[in-house]
Amino acid sequence: MGKALKRSHIREAAFLLIFEKMFRDDSCDEIIDSAKDADEYDFNDEVCRIFKAVTEKAEELDSIISEYSEKRKVNRIGKVSLAVLRLAIYECLYEETVPTSVAISEAVVLTEKYAFDTDKQFVNGVLGSFSRSGKIPEKNIPEKSRGDEE
Repeated sequence: MGKALKRSHIREAAFLLIFEKMFRDDSCDEIIDSAKDADEYDFNDEVCRIFKAVTEKAEELDSIISEYSEKRKVNRIGKVSLAVLRLAIYECLYEETVPTSVAISEAVVLTEKYAFDTDKQFVNGVLGSFSRSGKIPEKNIPEKSRGDEE
């Protein structure tokens, strides 16, 4: 599981695990094991770390989502959009090497791929409001690690 993956692939694989967890009461490890058994997509330790961290912080992340989602309560947000929002807000708050702008633009890309057009506008709106809130910690990202090449 030490395979080198691009950051966008890590993000998408983590999203898929987060999304799957919404439908199952299984532990994170059980979901990871069944994803390995199914061999549906590549993932590594970084994917598992992010998946577990987002799952552990789901309540905190949902609280932030509800603060910036003026149109829908968290329980009324589609599961794809909710999984994308949890992941993006987690990355904005806790992933030191991920610029906020990259977390948001990649969230929109995932939403475009897995959800409806109206969901894309909704996710972009929530993340835009959140990014303007001033609640995202300042990150010292070295120039060479900016962007999504890793």
